[in-house]
Amino acid sequence: MREGIEERLSAVKRDFSDILDLGCWDASFSPPPSVRITRCDPGYRFANGAHGVQADEDRLPFADAAFDLVVAIGTLDTVNDLPGALTLIRRALRPDGLFLGAFTGAGTLATLRRVLIQAESDRPAARIHPQIDVQSAGDLLARAGFALPVADTESLSVRYRDIFSLFRDLRGMAATNVMTQRSPLSRATLAAAAQAFAALGDADGRTTERFEVITVTGWAPDPSQPKPARRGSASASLAEALKPKD
Repeated sequence: MREGIEERLSAVKRDFSDILDLGCWDASFSPPPSVRITRCDPGYRFANGAHGVQADEDRLPFADAAFDLVVAIGTLDTVNDLPGALTLIRRALRPDGLFLGAFTGAGTLATLRRVLIQAESDRPAARIHPQIDVQSAGDLLARAGFALPVADTESLSVRYRDIFSLFRDLRGMAATNVMTQRSPLSRATLAAAAQAFAALGDADGRTTERFEVITVTGWAPDPSQPKPARRGSASASLAEALKPKD
């Protein structure tokens, strides 16, 4: 996710002076030394380790127009109030400031979801928190007041030796179940899920899991930005343009 954000940022032909790294965890996002950067993370240990501020994304303590760039890597998918968080991010940006975010979205952990439902076929429990699809992500940006909103998705496939290897990765990502009301997996359910996961393996005995990375881009509104043409102002007919040529 960080590499994708950095790649998009490298294509932006402007300089930034004040950056908010939202979801800083290991402080690996590193702008030029001359840029002032504020680190913020909802986790105490991550925030403390990055010498940053601990705060939830939907309860940001920063003043309006404090930053010209906000980067959020890997945390927005678990925010309790995402529309509110996006609105606060937009307010924290100066006019024509840029927001870049990346998180896992709908379609992520499709294999794990499938085997857990199969293992608990009688009374399946909620094991994976609700996920945002790419269209909804773009709609939420517009709803929060961002100009020129863009959302796209990239699918990553990872092959696992067994379900426990996947669990270790999820714990390392801090991506295990974060819902307040959850029930523990029984040994019988875990064994059934592990067996179902293994049954989906390929010839090498590895099972593929999918991660959908959604990347969003939005700008704080500013009069200098391009505006869509007024409806009905077109000077050429679309119907004429689409007619087959002789």
